Formats: sequence, C-alpha cells, structure tokens
Amino acid sequence: MKRVIAALLLCALAVPAMAQDYAEVSLSDARQETQALALMDSIRCVVCQGQPISGSNADLAGDMRRLIRERIAQGDTPEQVRTMLISKYGDYVSFKPRVRPATLPLWIVPLLTLLGGGLLVARRLKRKGA
Repeated sequence: MKRVIAALLLCALAVPAMAQDYAEVSLSDARQETQALALMDSIRCVVCQGQPISGSNADLAGDMRRLIRERIAQGDTPEQVRTMLISKYGDYVSFKPRVRPATLPLWIVPLLTLLGGGLLVARRLKRKGA
C-alpha cells in the first residue's frame, strides 16, 4: 500500500514538471513580441487548416510559434520568417498568399465567381422586368 501511495505521489509531482516543458515564453522585447504575434495571426495551422497558429492547440502550431519567436529574436524580419515557413510548408500556410503564377487561381477564381454571380442576378432581373 505504501508503494502505491509513493507511486501516485511521484506521478502527481511529475505532471506539473512535464507541463512546464511545453510552456511558451514570450519575447522580452515588446516590439519583437508584437511582430511575432502579428505573424502568428497570418500563418495557417497545417493541422487545423482553417485556424491561425496563434489560436491552435496542435503540437505543430506550438512548434511553429516557438520557431517564429526564435527567428525574430535572432534578428529576422517577419517577412523573412514568413518566406521561410512558405518554403517549408508551401503557399497554403499563409493566409495572405503572394500573387505569382502558381497562386493566380487563389486570386482570380473568387473574382470570376463574383462576376458570374452578378451576371446571373442581372439576367434574372432583366427577365422578370420584361
């Protein structure tokens, strides 16, 4: 019985120690932390897919947040860190994809859809008026 209690006590003491390993540490420079947080809001969680890494609980999102803080603390600009993440995970990781031939559909398809919908509505209204 004493061994069971001792084992439970050891487990109870180990849990808080393990939780501290995963805690995120903010940057000491407020300007750098603001830059890091703004970048985290514009980077998509690869696991959650529709959520920025700033609000994701996924382990990969935590790793990406730590990486962003490390790179900014080392002197990289947010744009350099964004470029590095895009090169590693692809254009999809950014909520603000760059305009280039590979991402043109991301920019053109919504505009064409809006234009097509407008034409359909205009046709329907024209038919009802005639």
